[in-house]
Amino acid sequence: MQTNSGKPQPAIFFGHGSPGNVLEDNFVTRTWENLGREFGKPKGIICVSAHWYTRGVRVTAGAHPGTIHDFGGFPKAMYDMRYPAPGSPELAAAIRERLAPVDVELDEERGFDHGSWCVLVKVFPQADVPLVQIGMDASLSPAQHFEIGKILGAFRDEGYLLMGSGNIVHNLPEMDWQMRDGSYDWAGRFGDYIRGSIANDVPENLIDYVSQDRDATLSVPHPDHYLPLLYVMGARRAGEPVRFETPIVEYGSLDMTTVVIGG
Repeated sequence: MQTNSGKPQPAIFFGHGSPGNVLEDNFVTRTWENLGREFGKPKGIICVSAHWYTRGVRVTAGAHPGTIHDFGGFPKAMYDMRYPAPGSPELAAAIRERLAPVDVELDEERGFDHGSWCVLVKVFPQADVPLVQIGMDASLSPAQHFEIGKILGAFRDEGYLLMGSGNIVHNLPEMDWQMRDGSYDWAGRFGDYIRGSIANDVPENLIDYVSQDRDATLSVPHPDHYLPLLYVMGARRAGEPVRFETPIVEYGSLDMTTVVIGG
């Protein structure tokens, strides 16, 4: 199943930032809402979230996954929120089959973490699009994560949106809460380098991001928020258009760039 235009579904990397965005109406959240209106509802969503960094590759396989409130110190309203999107055991099984010989565990118990639902509540607020999350195997190299993205990209031709959720730059200890609209120099340089590599279609730069030395070390102190970008970029086809939404940095060290492939 393809979109009405006959084109594949897009692949989108969302710079999700603070989970508190779920309660806000701001430039970033309005952009997410606009993307939902622009592309319409897909057959389903395959989401790679920064907040499921695992041992082994895992896929949510329950029919009705719960909502995980994996954050602390936020208003009670956020803990009361639910995102009751259906799961898809059928899609989970298909992902497992296509990723072979990679060993994939089907997880019927895990719900949706805030990397998925805090974004999707803005994109598809009716929570009526089937959603499956993929856990990133911490033992894999960046190149291997990219290769899994290539395989998952085929689902775009069948009506499925491939979604990554994280941040190009994500350094919580360096955040300055007084600098909502500001960026450290190293965060700006690294973000520009990654966006430039995407715009010029140089995926090897994205895979070998550590080549940026101190800028990379500060921007990606842990790979969990960066790696979802590699899945989305792996799904990009030759010559496929790309655009950047919300290419801004918040609190000095959170790059909020959303990358839209295709569509």
